[in-house]
Amino acid sequence: MRYAIVIEKANGNYSAYVPDLPGCVATGDTEAQVESLIREAIEFHVSGLREDGLPVPSPSSKVEYVDVAV
Repeated sequence: MRYAIVIEKANGNYSAYVPDLPGCVATGDTEAQVESLIREAIEFHVSGLREDGLPVPSPSSKVEYVDVAV
């Protein structure tokens, strides 16, 4: 599966979340670190859902960028 992730710069670190997997989050010191950690978090999250007999949400979020003149 291919899930969209959102990476945000915070005060002194980065955070990431997965819109299609509520509660699936990670934080790290760098973008690369948080990307690696969110991959692990997704695997752990999906594994937990399966172990609990819960449905695994299909990826449905779409990411686009919009250029604007400011």
